[in-house]
Amino acid sequence: MRYAIFSDIHSNLEALQAVIEAYKKEHIDQYLCIGDIVGYAGNPNECIEKIEGLAINCIAGNHDWAAVDLFSIEYFNPEAASAIVWTEHHLTDKSKHFLESLKLTYKNKDLTLTHGTLENPGDFDYMTDAYVAKKSFELLENNICFVGHTHTPGVFMKDAAERISYFQKSAIEIKKNIRYIINVGSVGQPRDNDNRAAYCIYDTDKKEVSIKRIGYDIQAARNKIIEAGLPRFLADRLLTGL
Repeated sequence: MRYAIFSDIHSNLEALQAVIEAYKKEHIDQYLCIGDIVGYAGNPNECIEKIEGLAINCIAGNHDWAAVDLFSIEYFNPEAASAIVWTEHHLTDKSKHFLESLKLTYKNKDLTLTHGTLENPGDFDYMTDAYVAKKSFELLENNICFVGHTHTPGVFMKDAAERISYFQKSAIEIKKNIRYIINVGSVGQPRDNDNRAAYCIYDTDKKEVSIKRIGYDIQAARNKIIEAGLPRFLADRLLTGL
């Protein structure tokens, strides 16, 4: 099985289109989205439509739920909150129904998905250190969990001796007796000093996870943010990937 796993599109249609085109060359069996389809940029409905067209399993991100009043806007900084208000006003009824239908976690025999952490996933906490990761490892029912939310690719690994380590690699070999929590980064708003869209492939036969990057028309996405009247900061940060 080859899974396409990606997160944090944030209404960036140009980035999403580039990632979908890249996946078409990868012989994907199933698509999985870890949430935050909307927020920050100018094409929320179009991105939702693309996701629906992939016949995808998708879970909720904090921006997705906030845009349909399922998560409080008070948890967001002013720029993000402004984008959520704009998004809510521009969503079609069909898009709203889709976002309202999203669950907080997904699990099958191969993997688990959650946007932030497995502990109280509806709080959308950030998995930023081994202490937070430890609690999610305790709740993990299979050996690998994929997350997003921080917009920064990285891997927490728990070995047979219960030691947790963290590293950043683009290719991860999945080994027996090791458990993994893998952040796939962001399609539409990377924050790891690389402005290219991030996307992930998990090959269960080869026992490999690959995190890849692809360029896209950043200027077009940036212009849409500005033209929509969204905060200029949200447009400019696409250039730097920070």
